[in-house]
Amino acid sequence: MVSREYDGLAGAGGVKDVCRQLAEALVAFGSCRVRVVLPRYGFMDAAGLGFSRMSLPGPPGAADGRSDFAVDMNYPGEERREAVSVWTMTIRGVEIFLLESPRFAEKLNVYTYTADEEKINSWQQRGSGHLDYFAMNILLQKATLDLLILLDSRPDVIHCQDGHAATLPAMMRENSGYRQFFVNTGAVVTIHNAGMGYHQEVDDLEFARAVTGLPLSVIRSGRLGDSFDPFMAAAGYARLNTVSENYGRELQETSEDARTGWLGHELLQRGVKLAGITNGINPEDFNPAKPEELGIDAPFDPEQGDLAGKKVCKEKMLTSCSRKGEWERVEQYGRLSEDPDSPLFTFVGRLTSQKGVDVLLQAVSLLLARRETKRFQLLILGSGAPDLEEYLEDLTAQETIAGRICFLKGYDPALATKIYAAGDFFLIPSLYEPCGLTDYIAQLLGNMPIVHYVGGLVKVVDGQTGFTYTDHSPDALAGAMQRALVLYSDDPEKLKKMQQAAVQQIRSRHSWQKVMQDYLGLYRKAVAMCS
Repeated sequence: MVSREYDGLAGAGGVKDVCRQLAEALVAFGSCRVRVVLPRYGFMDAAGLGFSRMSLPGPPGAADGRSDFAVDMNYPGEERREAVSVWTMTIRGVEIFLLESPRFAEKLNVYTYTADEEKINSWQQRGSGHLDYFAMNILLQKATLDLLILLDSRPDVIHCQDGHAATLPAMMRENSGYRQFFVNTGAVVTIHNAGMGYHQEVDDLEFARAVTGLPLSVIRSGRLGDSFDPFMAAAGYARLNTVSENYGRELQETSEDARTGWLGHELLQRGVKLAGITNGINPEDFNPAKPEELGIDAPFDPEQGDLAGKKVCKEKMLTSCSRKGEWERVEQYGRLSEDPDSPLFTFVGRLTSQKGVDVLLQAVSLLLARRETKRFQLLILGSGAPDLEEYLEDLTAQETIAGRICFLKGYDPALATKIYAAGDFFLIPSLYEPCGLTDYIAQLLGNMPIVHYVGGLVKVVDGQTGFTYTDHSPDALAGAMQRALVLYSDDPEKLKKMQQAAVQQIRSRHSWQKVMQDYLGLYRKAVAMCS
């Protein structure tokens, strides 16, 4: 696997979870040897994490190996090479390789600049993407192929995670230095998010040609619009899949594909049918019966209907949010009441319109304005668009909603888990969602998801494993929230049955042990493309 993220080492979104959990499942249940290659970013202490420097094979007859190798990284009109060395470690049976390079080491975040980098160079504005993102991606992919050649290793399949690694299949098939060596190696490209801004495309075609080494004809055929697009470049060289069946259908059969620049339809015109494999989850990673491992305040078991400990988790969270808490990583605005009988809505995620936070805030305002609405509380954890952050800061300062809404600005994974465990209902009002993992996590912790019925969120069954609505509007979301409030007060036994059914569905259909079989089938098809 080639990835920019891996859970426990470097992450920014769902890619990290998929990469680690699928890799571990393939080792544990698929009898596979799995190696993962990713950058050694500047925020990673490789030695401190337990990694060791790798000695690479030297020239024939040399007594010792070498510490690094050179990767061609030409710019238009300038022949260039960049040195790469390697750290290695095996974690839960997965062999991890970290690529050491000045280009990676100077980065203090996976995809964007940090406040510390902005202090050093004002043009590296906090939150903006790395200016050399495309070169970073190509260095990762070329170095992976070069490393495999140095190790004389011909894998059955190279699995490329998202647009950051999607140019690799074309380079592996078209560049002379690679195509003979990897003649029997298949390639899979997983599209985690096809939305505009996630393709890792580049407008400068001459730069794309120089740094990738690809023929101009391949660069031109790999365009989407006027840009070289790694996903388009992968067409014909790899098996492509999305992270849910419904998201794949939306991209190739509906107008939702307009959000991608019509990537799905362009691929379909070339005869590329996207496979849809809904992401899985490791249920034991979020088992509330093991509170010490999960970092929550009490044990409980939604699958067995044992929810006494969940009430303790809720009470603890309400107490913490009823006053100005001493939070390490977040800043608190507003507060909640110490009322465990009042239903608690929760949201954890990026504060963006893609995540539907604008719709969420309007829906909450509608509910608060209705006299017939039963009392509820809302806890939000996240950061994102400045206008949405400011709106929440102002909203929570209003006297009329004191004790009703709390906004924890920032992010803390340990705190997020506590919120999942404390909440009664989990809001996922995304404008679009390729798969969604937060609905799984919420369900495993007895927090019933309320989702916009789109993309990968269609795995939530309305009235059985959560609540759904179809129109992306404040009225529709408010209506679903109102249904949840009525069920909470009028039929708690039915709510308990929904909590049980949700966990049972995950264990029977959505564990990585099950989903892994679909990827093994896709890998076989990728290998078949070589013949």
